[in-house]
Amino acid sequence: MTTVLLPDPAPRERPFRRPTRQGRTFHIRTFGCQMNEHDSERIAGLLESDGMVPTGDVADADVVFINTCTIRESADNRLYGNLGQLKRLKDANPDMLLIVGGCAAQKDRDLVREKAPWVDVVMGTHNLDRVLDLMDHAEAWGPITEIVDELQAMPSSLPARRELPHSAWVTIQVGCNNTCTFCIVPAVRGPEISRRPGDIVREVERLAADGVVEVTLLGQNVDTYGRDLAVDGRRRPIFADLLRRVGEVEGIRRIRFTSPHPNDFREDVARAMAETEAVCEQLHFPLQSGSDRILAKMHRGYTVERFLGRLAMAREIVPDLTVSTDVIVGFPGETDEDFEATLAVMEEARFDQAFMFLFSPRPGTAAAEMVDDFVPSDVAQERFERLVEMQNRISWERNQQLVGRRMEVLSEGPSKKDPAMATTRTRGGKVVHVPAELPPGTFADVEITSAGRHHLFGRLL
Repeated sequence: MTTVLLPDPAPRERPFRRPTRQGRTFHIRTFGCQMNEHDSERIAGLLESDGMVPTGDVADADVVFINTCTIRESADNRLYGNLGQLKRLKDANPDMLLIVGGCAAQKDRDLVREKAPWVDVVMGTHNLDRVLDLMDHAEAWGPITEIVDELQAMPSSLPARRELPHSAWVTIQVGCNNTCTFCIVPAVRGPEISRRPGDIVREVERLAADGVVEVTLLGQNVDTYGRDLAVDGRRRPIFADLLRRVGEVEGIRRIRFTSPHPNDFREDVARAMAETEAVCEQLHFPLQSGSDRILAKMHRGYTVERFLGRLAMAREIVPDLTVSTDVIVGFPGETDEDFEATLAVMEEARFDQAFMFLFSPRPGTAAAEMVDDFVPSDVAQERFERLVEMQNRISWERNQQLVGRRMEVLSEGPSKKDPAMATTRTRGGKVVHVPAELPPGTFADVEITSAGRHHLFGRLL
């Protein structure tokens, strides 16, 4: 279903004409995950195809696009804070076109209109290809809201303006069929839909021809990729096959992917990682909680024993595997015993990196209805600080083990803090600062000389 709200009162009585946007400027602000980042790249590609040029200064922009997230409450607060600031710019420049898209717009279309009536276009996650048409409408007739409630098929590949010319996102799947009680993604991204593998490989081939050497395959749950396609007449995941096929594309030297789900991660994917030279030794493996009781309340579909077993399997098959995770602290009903179980699992798993969050109830999720079990904020905060302290220690210890190692890195360009240093990244995704001039996209060998909690230092070999 598509929701289209035309302006009220009736449109201005003048013939419609295609606006001329050649040379006009645009600015995009992105909140949220890698999927949103890639969506923003595609929005930028469409705007540039229409003759527009990017600007880093929002005050100089003719068009401002806010790509929203709704995973946590802080993202909502940042959205409306940004829109309040942008109202002042729009009051000073009434011709500025203000667009709000992404997950918060998909979920809270009416709320965005209510809180920020000065927004010209409200659009969701399933109609990115319509952005130019919606801008045309807003400039000719007035504000419009268009939300496609459910994606029927994967859209065609859209042009993208990449932040790093040597690295690219490649969407392989949208939506999610899981029912995690804390997550709003299925409501805003819809059910799981996979792209045809041939389309993905052809896109990667085009990227390689354009000088891209690193791709990251994107999906909400890549381990179930292809289950809806019935390739060879069988409804089965084919992500391992896809990794091998993308790994055959000439010129692609690094392949990453996000995000897998521990309940669906299988040995065939680990084997494909180990046996496909271009696939990096990096795995994001979201734990969420170390308590079986809380995992059941979250609807995660696995136990701690199964999680640790699959993690051990991946590490055994893929040498030098770097593993990161997600953990939610203070989920409704979490007791001291549940939290202590999480600490014990984190100590045993010894992740290289962890993204740790305080539970934030999202309206529309099952967990938001568990109000009688909410953990007091001061208790959750104390637990959170203990977890962060533990993980910081583990991350530092893991990084210390790399000192003296020779590693291949890929440069992302000069460091933003110190232009004399190059910011590079290992195959495992670890940041290495190197005192050298290495243009973006340059491969180099370095020796790791020292390590901190979140990055390494190396010397060029």
